[in-house]
Amino acid sequence: MHLISNLPATPTTRVIRVALDGTPFAYRAGQAAAVGVDEGPATPYSIASAPFETEEQHHLEFLVKVDGSTRFGAQVTNLPPGTPLTVAAATGGFGLPPDAPEHHLLFVAGGTGIAPVRSMLLQAIHIDKRHRPTLVYSARTPGEFAYVNELHALQDAGKLTLVLTLTGEAADWTLSRGRAGREHLAGHIERDTLCFICGPPAMVADIPAACMSLGVTPDRIRTERW
Repeated sequence: MHLISNLPATPTTRVIRVALDGTPFAYRAGQAAAVGVDEGPATPYSIASAPFETEEQHHLEFLVKVDGSTRFGAQVTNLPPGTPLTVAAATGGFGLPPDAPEHHLLFVAGGTGIAPVRSMLLQAIHIDKRHRPTLVYSARTPGEFAYVNELHALQDAGKLTLVLTLTGEAADWTLSRGRAGREHLAGHIERDTLCFICGPPAMVADIPAACMSLGVTPDRIRTERW
């Protein structure tokens, strides 16, 4: 496999696309895979592309945090297209259940937790064009909302209900504020809602209780931490 493109998504993240080069790669929306440079150490990241995109376009997409805490995240900024990469088999149980199209889907994402959520909500819309998931997405600054133009386009097309909430300060921010919580979820819970939560540990710990306070039973809540 090799790197096709490497572009900034936000000030602290990059979107990379990895060509499969004819290698079969099966995965479910919401799963993760470890990525590394050629034969070097690999770091796990959630797959941001939807399975139908990979099938059609023959590449995988990842949203990578640029920092020094992981070997791949520390070097990703300087990797040019064409760089040989290794991608391990997909793992993880976070993802859409087979009966997902029969439910209203509520996704709650914080920071880079948007990566598996993007995969799942695009796959859900692809499976059932009438589906309109809800996404509550929080970030520290307006510039840290990855995929925001794509998400706005889905909302404008009537395919997504989008709630953006800012956890930091921004004088000209006119949308919701504060870490995602009960006040952001109220009005977006239906009788059959399935909830998928991915983000910082504190958010993932708190949101299930907020969902249950709004009538969602524990068996309809799935979580993933990063």
